[in-house]
Amino acid sequence: MILFPAIDLKDGQCVRLVQGEMDAATVFSDDPAAQAKSFETQGFQYLHMVDLNGAFEGQPMNGAAVDAILQTVSMPVQLGGGIRDMATIETWLTKGITRVILGTVAVKNPDLVREACKEFPGKVAVGIDARGGMVAVEGWAETSATSAIDLAMMFEFAGVAAIIYTDIERDGVLHGLNLEATAGLARAVSIPVIASGGLASIEDIHKLIQPEYAMLEGAISGRALYDGRLDAREALLVLNGAGN
Repeated sequence: MILFPAIDLKDGQCVRLVQGEMDAATVFSDDPAAQAKSFETQGFQYLHMVDLNGAFEGQPMNGAAVDAILQTVSMPVQLGGGIRDMATIETWLTKGITRVILGTVAVKNPDLVREACKEFPGKVAVGIDARGGMVAVEGWAETSATSAIDLAMMFEFAGVAAIIYTDIERDGVLHGLNLEATAGLARAVSIPVIASGGLASIEDIHKLIQPEYAMLEGAISGRALYDGRLDAREALLVLNGAGN
């Protein structure tokens, strides 16, 4: 079970949004590379990163910050936001991103996801961001007519490395992970699923290690780590079996 600390990039800064609203951004650091190094020093083994501007613009917008992070840490990094063609996928992987996350394009051009999985085995994840169980796209600005489970099942045999499932209504509000919906998605497909949106405290970490959620690859934590509601050392001890 992996705990992924999150770095969301907006205008070159580390921010956290509330339910995906760009106008509701809280800046936590103006040095993303230093923040990434801090997470690595705390013992995290995998970094989750989103180019928020890129998600809205449909192309990478925080490249300098991403480059600085890649030059600063040695842990693997997964990146989403504005990745919508093969050239961008290849560019990020060549630069050192371990796994790209395809979101909007997974809904609008699923064949690209399949092509990318064939071209870059094990390097492509799908981000499924849902509002009321329906997939949201374009930086969560639009809600599609596709359900989260239906989208996931489209890629069951495509070679997708992981699905990052985000409950938008819980994202950034610290109301706890929607583990029931996330586990339901994980049971519907054989693709590893990562829970995202709302992780609030050590209680969520303890829930994650319960048998009914053992099929999950891990969970993403953002605001709770930044504001101190979740202690990194305690969380990692629990997930490693030393704090149960």
